[in-house]
Amino acid sequence: MSEDCCGSDCCSDIESDGSSDSKGTKHHEHDGHRQQVRDAYAEVANSSNNGDACGIESSCCGVSDDTAINTLISTRLGYSEEDLDKVPDGADMGLGCGNPRAIASLKPGEVVVDLGSGGGFDCFLAAHEVGESGHVIGIDMTPDMLSKARNNAAKGKFANVEFRLGEIEYLPVANDTADVIISNCVINLSPNKQQVFNDTFRILKPGGRLAVSDVVATIELPEAMRNDPALIAGCMGNASLIGDLAKMMKDAGFEQIKIEPKDESKDFIRDWAPDHNVTDYVVSASIEGVKPGGGCCCS
Repeated sequence: MSEDCCGSDCCSDIESDGSSDSKGTKHHEHDGHRQQVRDAYAEVANSSNNGDACGIESSCCGVSDDTAINTLISTRLGYSEEDLDKVPDGADMGLGCGNPRAIASLKPGEVVVDLGSGGGFDCFLAAHEVGESGHVIGIDMTPDMLSKARNNAAKGKFANVEFRLGEIEYLPVANDTADVIISNCVINLSPNKQQVFNDTFRILKPGGRLAVSDVVATIELPEAMRNDPALIAGCMGNASLIGDLAKMMKDAGFEQIKIEPKDESKDFIRDWAPDHNVTDYVVSASIEGVKPGGGCCCS
């Protein structure tokens, strides 16, 4: 989906977002990082529209114009054939590194926000779960992806789904709006993950839940990997250590933080960059957190 590194100190910038982001140089680097990601995913969207394969081969950025291959990819990520039958043609682009809905526990009537919604795949599946009384908002910073998602929504007649242009660091969503925030291999693309968690916390209602599938680092990445634009756009080169992510979430205000690596994900991550030993360093994980408040759920 929609979703390169800014220099040799990219990941250290992320770990110290709060102080460094006030400097004009860091803003410039972050903008350059986002533009590289935006360009990569615009290519994915346009390649899909034109029936071509993605320019970034074998990554979470999408790999093929072949529906059967994308179906195979998505089932490996944890989606069912029934899931794939529920979305419009073209929504499943073989993107992501897991199935965030598997941990989201969506309920009828809830408001869901999807960070980096791409062609709308997870949004449409969430729309079925929250029903007509619920609402789903997809956020993407790539205009080409946004156009694709809106066209898919029109084809599928999804009246409870909307798509908004915006960056996940500064979400175009009001405070205390969402019951649940989902995301599939997108937060990892951000040059400022701390700000992403800060803003997701802002738009969640008290008691709201964060349910994310993303790539995490199990050990420190080599500098060459951190600075490889293809690996960054492919959701690998910008991965943060599990402990660093947990600290960012805690600093943002989240409680009940849970980050669970999925060792079985190495089977498909290995295919994303076969010329690199990426699975020595990264793995897909489910990432969860809760915004305090919301009252007691007991009867």
